[in-house]
Amino acid sequence: MWALEWEQLGDKDREQFARVANLLWQKTFLVREEVDARSRNIVINRDYRFLERYSQLFREYFRLTGWDIQLDSHFGVVALYNRLGYNHRRLDKQSTYFLYVLRLIYEEQLEKLTLRKEVTTTVGRVVEKMFHLALLDRKPADKQLREGLAALRACNIIDRLDGPWTHPETRIIIYPSILLLVSNEKISELYAMLEASGKLGGGDEDDETTAEDAHN
Repeated sequence: MWALEWEQLGDKDREQFARVANLLWQKTFLVREEVDARSRNIVINRDYRFLERYSQLFREYFRLTGWDIQLDSHFGVVALYNRLGYNHRRLDKQSTYFLYVLRLIYEEQLEKLTLRKEVTTTVGRVVEKMFHLALLDRKPADKQLREGLAALRACNIIDRLDGPWTHPETRIIIYPSILLLVSNEKISELYAMLEASGKLGGGDEDDETTAEDAHN
């Protein structure tokens, strides 16, 4: 079945198939609407549309190597995960905190969304909420902000609309992919883990999670 459908693709579509497959391996998530690198506006992601068009071909291709695709058409997200438990993406303590807070902010604004599935916040709002939850006792260093937020951007969890990661007024788009990465159950588990380890009280122990572990 896969071979037959593949043979029917033209050279241009085969090249795009290979590029999109590698992009999904690299980023884990693709979103239907994304921030355009030049205009900084929200635009339709052609790679998502291509994968959606050939979703069955992609499913069969990835399944051969132990991977599965989750396609959520309502929120416009494609997620790739390894059913054999390999190739986990590690997140350090700071990135885990950012992920936790961004998921909470997304949840708070979810009911206000209409047609759009992305949530807008600011770096300052994220840091403020981290203080409110006692995840911080002082402002993160610029390096921590850049590296922690950039790590989530690399997975298509967030992006910037303007400004550098280190400025409080910089606007951040939270993509709906955060729902697939951190479900309601997982956010409760993460809260319990942080509370049990004392991190919600400002503990200093190291913490690690993975994109695969956080996936529903």
